[in-house]
Amino acid sequence: MGSAEEAVVRRFYEEMNNDRKNEIAEELFSSDHEMHDPQVPGGPGPAGMAAAISAYQNGVDGHWTVEEMFSAGDRVVVRWTGTGTHVGEMNGIPPTGNKIRVDAISIHRLADGKIAETWQVWDTLGFLQQLGAVPAS
Repeated sequence: MGSAEEAVVRRFYEEMNNDRKNEIAEELFSSDHEMHDPQVPGGPGPAGMAAAISAYQNGVDGHWTVEEMFSAGDRVVVRWTGTGTHVGEMNGIPPTGNKIRVDAISIHRLADGKIAETWQVWDTLGFLQQLGAVPAS
């Protein structure tokens, strides 16, 4: 694993997420891709990832920034930051116009040149506090 696998993952953040090219999901994700993140709704495979990403693209006029990326074995690890403005409903929360910033780490397992599995941890509490859904301490 190495630069070719990192390029697939980078396309996910830059082209699919930021450029809103959800139609490339089938190029990036295996047909049985599984997302391990209870905070991110979506089904299996490319369609599930496109649906999950679309929810955030519609709810936040934002940008995903890759802060760090490295690979080991069949995994590509990404530390990323999501920033933007809450412009649409998110998880039942009507648009607030609030600015948000969320830090996250994702681990993507690749197989046959596609992302086959993703584990993700992100600052969900901070996100909800920035939207005003949960009191900030």
